[in-house]
Amino acid sequence: MKRSKFLFALCAFAALALFPLVAEPYGIDRVTKIMVFGVFALSLQLLVGGTGLVCFGQAAFFGVGAYASVLLSPPDAPASVLWLLPVSVLAAALVALFVGALSLRTKGVYFIMVTLAFSQMAFYVVHDTPLGGGTDGIYLTHKPVLGALLDLERPQTMYAFTLACLAGVFGLLALLLRSRFGRALDGIRVNEQRMRATGFSTYPYKLAAFVISGGLAGLAGFLFAMKDGFVNPELMSWHVSGEVLIMIILGGLGHLRGALLGAFAFALLQEFFKSEAVFGDFAKHWHLGLGLSIIASVALLPRGLVGLPGQLVARMVGRALPGPGGRGQGVPREPH
Repeated sequence: MKRSKFLFALCAFAALALFPLVAEPYGIDRVTKIMVFGVFALSLQLLVGGTGLVCFGQAAFFGVGAYASVLLSPPDAPASVLWLLPVSVLAAALVALFVGALSLRTKGVYFIMVTLAFSQMAFYVVHDTPLGGGTDGIYLTHKPVLGALLDLERPQTMYAFTLACLAGVFGLLALLLRSRFGRALDGIRVNEQRMRATGFSTYPYKLAAFVISGGLAGLAGFLFAMKDGFVNPELMSWHVSGEVLIMIILGGLGHLRGALLGAFAFALLQEFFKSEAVFGDFAKHWHLGLGLSIIASVALLPRGLVGLPGQLVARMVGRALPGPGGRGQGVPREPH
């Protein structure tokens, strides 16, 4: 199983690395944006799939990283990636530390509502004050560089840089979840009360996971701002948190590759239902088609897209097994 996961990740990142060789500029731009949301989805996967904390305020950290990168960029010259990227990630992580220190005192639906409240507070800070340019947002005058080695103004360079960040985050979380820290998070997700009974103080572990997740969301925000050269308050809106939550559910909770699959599947579904060539005038109602497809996927794929191969194999094996009357016998359902 571990070998198959490694091969999947290797093939996926190899395909992404080779994609610009055959793609047009629009395709490169689109896949770059999807990879940015892949980083964003991985950040939330650590909380929801890895720790069992359903956070509905992840967009706040995404927006903080984006706004910090734009606000801290000098207006007359490009900044260096070496300091702008870490500062943007640190700003998001510090906000996550503050939010997590308070919200993790609650549990269940109360935790969801508290994180949502903090996210909306951040939204209105940039929406109703001159700090973030109000509803108009702010533009990035110069994208950061790293001497002559890195110029994010070039689409292919931005693509490669985003892919490197995505691969780095994926590798970091894979190592983190296999470490003692990751095992502790997995125990908290399964049964926090039992973890406490064995002597673990779960609060520091959850807070550390929350801060790491917030910092990675800030990295995604930085990449988003660098790609579009523009940020506005909609980045912190509650529906952005909802979209990234749908991505990891669609791909498969508890699996890093599920976050990547979910990000790509969600974006491709959007493109499909927005296509006037396929749906004609109905394309303007694309939200309806997207919603119905997500409902269908949740109903038919309870383990997400990562569970689809196993689900198909189970059905094939179930049909092949002879039953008492000589017919194929289905595989018993798992208890709910």
